[in-house]
Amino acid sequence: MKKLTLILVLMLALVLGSASLAGAVTDGQPDGDGHPYVGIMVAEDENGTPLWRCSGTLLSPTLFLTAGHCTEAPAANVEIWFDADMQTNSAAKGYPTDGQASGTPYVHPDYNPNAFFLHDLGVVVLDEPYPMDEYGALPSLGQLDSLKTRRGQQAQTFTAVGYGLQESFPDAASWKENNQRVRMVAYPKLIQINGGLVGDYSILLSNNAHTGGTCFGDSGGPNFIGDTNVVGGVTSFGMNGNCAGTGGVYRVDQADDLDWLYGAFGEHLP
Repeated sequence: MKKLTLILVLMLALVLGSASLAGAVTDGQPDGDGHPYVGIMVAEDENGTPLWRCSGTLLSPTLFLTAGHCTEAPAANVEIWFDADMQTNSAAKGYPTDGQASGTPYVHPDYNPNAFFLHDLGVVVLDEPYPMDEYGALPSLGQLDSLKTRRGQQAQTFTAVGYGLQESFPDAASWKENNQRVRMVAYPKLIQINGGLVGDYSILLSNNAHTGGTCFGDSGGPNFIGDTNVVGGVTSFGMNGNCAGTGGVYRVDQADDLDWLYGAFGEHLP
């Protein structure tokens, strides 16, 4: 979902009607060491002022994958942390200005902030390598297309990972919002692909108490295919302000995305 500023949630009415930029995991559970290559990022402007935070996936020692609306202007620098719990003693960990890794943000060349969901992909190229034992992986071209069948879609579960807002309530009860910066995981199911509201650029996943889903706080987090480390898409938008029903995920398996990633950043990829 759309980025959460350090002060308030940006909930915007966009072309999809009530769609708004999306975020972290709701009705999930602490991830712990399950996905250590998923991190929390804070974008800064050219003066070093924090702008917003998002989630993302380290694909290699030097390339961090996230949503395009997380790396759009005026973002000029990004600070990233990979601790599972960034809520406890966050200041001692350098949050929100001194990350474990830093880098330069880039956005999909066709990204348009007025229709962000069409090309909602961004990356951060790290200033210095951040080595890990394992990384997230990109999907193959059209990998998600096989989930669409003549009679609908296959029963496919994704693994959504992100930091931040675990629940969202109407404005009158906004004080109840659970906005801890803890890496969370949930297992939403595929609702819609290749048609309807999402075309061929996004998918809709479930968002309920049974499967969990995504909410406002940290867009750009990965939605891994099944229990793999393959990023089928990045968290992009929500259909309402209560983080209920479904969550929108921008697909990473389309030609324009993979061509950009491998063409512009191939030296940073395995």
